[in-house]
Order: sequence, then structure tokens, then C-alpha cells
Amino acid sequence: MNFDLQEKVALVTGGGRGIGKAIALSLAQQGVNIALCGRTPETLEQTAEEIRAHGVQAWPIVADVSRLPDVQNFVKQAAAEAGRVDILVNNAVTSLRAPFDEQTDDDWRYHIDVKLMGYIRSAREVLPYMAQQGWGRIVNIGGMTARIAAPLRVTNGIVNAGVANFTKQFAGHVAPHNITVNCVHPGTTATDRMVTGFERYARDANVSVAEIEKRQVAQIPMGRLIQPQDIASAVLFFCSPMADIVTGQALAVDGGSATSVNY
Repeated sequence: MNFDLQEKVALVTGGGRGIGKAIALSLAQQGVNIALCGRTPETLEQTAEEIRAHGVQAWPIVADVSRLPDVQNFVKQAAAEAGRVDILVNNAVTSLRAPFDEQTDDDWRYHIDVKLMGYIRSAREVLPYMAQQGWGRIVNIGGMTARIAAPLRVTNGIVNAGVANFTKQFAGHVAPHNITVNCVHPGTTATDRMVTGFERYARDANVSVAEIEKRQVAQIPMGRLIQPQDIASAVLFFCSPMADIVTGQALAVDGGSATSVNY
């Protein structure tokens, strides 16, 4: 399928692995040049090589989105290398799987600073480029904890709810510039971070990780874990002409696991 994105330039935070990597590669397959950031140079360069294999350009840039100067340098360097900024995918994240009484002020602060504030910083920095050209797409990767209560993911819930609210607020602000802002809420997605979470659940329940995975899959009506590519497909939709008039929305990609009704 052609998503009419050839020669666009996308910035993907946390693009070296997991969901971010899948998104970067999916965009590359559509002819999009990719600037990706993260904190591990080796991982970024490896992913950049995979991106270049699709015949597009890739710029791996080391940046910690909890630091404003790093975000500013990432956007400025990407824009200088590519000559434009069309798409921003906010994906960088950190979290600690632990119950409420184990979460310290520093845990809360860091999670908010990396994800929510990292998204805000990145969106603020790309805005002048997108506004000047009169076109832009921003997609924020949130999480289903924005809509549910999860005992070991309390900071995730607060932060992801903030991401969804920021998405709606910012969408209205930038709509006059023909910039759309949308959010994707992944369900239980098969990444390294998921495995870490399953290990904590298994320890608390005194069962195997395989048993925890079996229980999680049983809660998903579609009968399987979400794959990073499933999230990437939703991002492609929001970036494509099919979503030209869609903005300020939050789309759950969860296999039907959430039971809440969202209007």
C-alpha cells in the first residue's frame, strides 16, 4: 500500500529498538528519511543501517529527551541534515514496574520528565519547521494504562493520561498550520520492556513467566500479543493522506482487551 509519504522526513524518539524501531522501519519502507534518537549509540547505528537498506537516509543521533538541550540538538541537527521536518513520532519512554508504595519521588519525576515532558519538548521544537511549511504530522505513543488502573504501572497510567490530554490540547493549537496531532495507545506489546514486566508479575505471583504470558494473552479477545508492527501500522495511518482531517484523537491498538467505553 502506498501512503504517499515518499521523501518526507520523520523524527522518531526512542527509535533504536522495540516499537520505535518498528515505526522507523515502516516509515522507511514508505520512502521516508528517518532521524532517530536514543541513548545507546550502538543500537541507534544498527537500526540506522536497517533503515538505509530500504534506500532512504537515516541519521542516528544520541539524545536523552529528559534534557532540553539534547532535544534541541536532536531537532536542530536532524533539520540541518535533512533540510526539513515533516513527521514527529514521540516514542521515548522509561518506566519502573512496581506497586505504588515502591515508587519514589525520583521514579515519578523521571518517568514524567522522559515521556510526558520529552514529548512536549520535542513537539515544541519541531513546530516552527512544520508551521513554516504548512504541513506536519505528530504522533504520540501513549499506552492503555491511560484508560485502566494497573497496580504495577501506576506512573504509566498518570503519564499516559497526560500524553492523551496533551495530544488533544496541542492538536487544537497547531491545526491552523495544517498539522495533525494524534495518539496511539499500545496494548500488551511484545517488546523487551514487556518481558521485564512479565518477570515482575511472575515473581509476585510465584509462577513462571510463560504462565504470566498465557494469562495476559487470555485477556486479549484477538488471542495474541500486540506486535510492534501493529503499532507502526496505526502510526502510518495517522501520517497518511487517509487521516488528513483526523486530529486530536487517541487510538487503542490492544486487540480488544480494554473493557472501557470511550466516546
